[in-house]
Amino acid sequence: MLNKTLAELAKGLDQGEFSSVELTQAYLDRINKEDSRYNSFITVTDELALRQAADADAMRAAGQATAMTGLPLAHKDIFCTQGVRTSAGSKMLDNFVSPYDATIIRKFNAAGTVSLGKTNMDEFAMGSSNESSFYGACKNPWDLDRVPGGSSGGSAAAIAAGLTPAATGTDTGGSIRQPAAFCNLTGLKPTYGRVSRYGMIAYASSLDQGGPMALTAEDAAMMMNVMAGLDPLDSTSTDKAVPDYTASLDQPLSGLKIGLPKEFFAEQLNPEIAATVQAAIKEYEALGATVKEVSLPNTALSVPAYYIIAPSEASSNLSRFDGVRYGYRCEEPKDLEDMYKRTRGEGFGTEVKRRIMVGTYALSEGFYDAYYKKAQQIRRLIQQDFVRVLSEVDVIMGPTTPTTAFKLGEKTSDPVEMYMEDIFTLSLNLAGLPGMSIPCGFSNGLPVGLQIIGNYFAEEKLLNVAHKFQQATDWHTRKPEGI
Repeated sequence: MLNKTLAELAKGLDQGEFSSVELTQAYLDRINKEDSRYNSFITVTDELALRQAADADAMRAAGQATAMTGLPLAHKDIFCTQGVRTSAGSKMLDNFVSPYDATIIRKFNAAGTVSLGKTNMDEFAMGSSNESSFYGACKNPWDLDRVPGGSSGGSAAAIAAGLTPAATGTDTGGSIRQPAAFCNLTGLKPTYGRVSRYGMIAYASSLDQGGPMALTAEDAAMMMNVMAGLDPLDSTSTDKAVPDYTASLDQPLSGLKIGLPKEFFAEQLNPEIAATVQAAIKEYEALGATVKEVSLPNTALSVPAYYIIAPSEASSNLSRFDGVRYGYRCEEPKDLEDMYKRTRGEGFGTEVKRRIMVGTYALSEGFYDAYYKKAQQIRRLIQQDFVRVLSEVDVIMGPTTPTTAFKLGEKTSDPVEMYMEDIFTLSLNLAGLPGMSIPCGFSNGLPVGLQIIGNYFAEEKLLNVAHKFQQATDWHTRKPEGI
């Protein structure tokens, strides 16, 4: 029963082929046996999972089951989960047990899903490789010497390794789409405000967005039906009707207008990835779509703008971790100043400290206009580029990443080279638009992701476009050797 999609597992539960308790136990057994190879989980919640599975079986017996009841999921360790350690991959929160559920967790619990545990991640979601976690680097099931991508790399690795059928992730600059591309998965970053951020530990508040990671677009649609919607507890969530994302998956693509930004196929793109993505575009043309070259002239500015805005917001958000209220506190401080300094010095990792320093500098008196204000002006230009192009085409397509998964340690000594891994994904977060990554082929045996970008609240269209491609191809069904 393992290695099935959420939709296939839901069918199995409906037809009585297995119970949720049997399904959950099978996944827990595989996690406990196999995850030492991947390090994809920080916390495995065996007892909670089996209790939720028994409740789900009871819901089904009572005729109260939803489409997701009894299905196992894993959650990125950035979502507060009542009674469970929520660490955000940091020593700072290693001893933090959340007293409440994030809205996403509450919604999945209400739908009757089963939480297998909390997945590994870059510390406070800062990273493109999942190597900055306090709990050690996570490994890519396609090649254990390579990264799974970050910061939702634990969720991606767990799905690719068959340890969970789907998982939640968050995307501040590409952290759902990039690991999805590296691990041959389907990942959706919704429109900013489509999914509540309440209870999601903040990295950069104007950029963070939770979303689904799964084997197929159909599974991502099932998860979005639970996750999306207005939350009174989150002032940035949107009061906009939520469609049934599974209802329009089979809409034909005849007449679909695809825009290909010439800036996404520039020199920094690996030629094999470019050829793989172009082959996927040809497949869309065979499905009835038309293709047009477009231009997003400010794409190159997205990396510097992002790495001013995101660290600036992070320097503010992370100021709360000071050793006073909760989380880590240094031992035997001499005085108050010593406690602040040593708590933050010992509790945060290198990448988090780097971004706090950059953000604090950018916001400081005398530099605010030159850096932060200028970055926000560039952000508006990037948004206007997308608005103009999306008035001419239905979706924009291109590569998700400039390379395939790179080796562990290969880019840790050069932060700028690491930041460039997100060059095709960052601009969406700056504009607040939705985007997906879906499997579209391989380069030297490693997965390649196709990025699909839509207009605001066009998640329904993106899922339809992705699903039709997955019906016509089998790239998304490929598994790492031995899985």
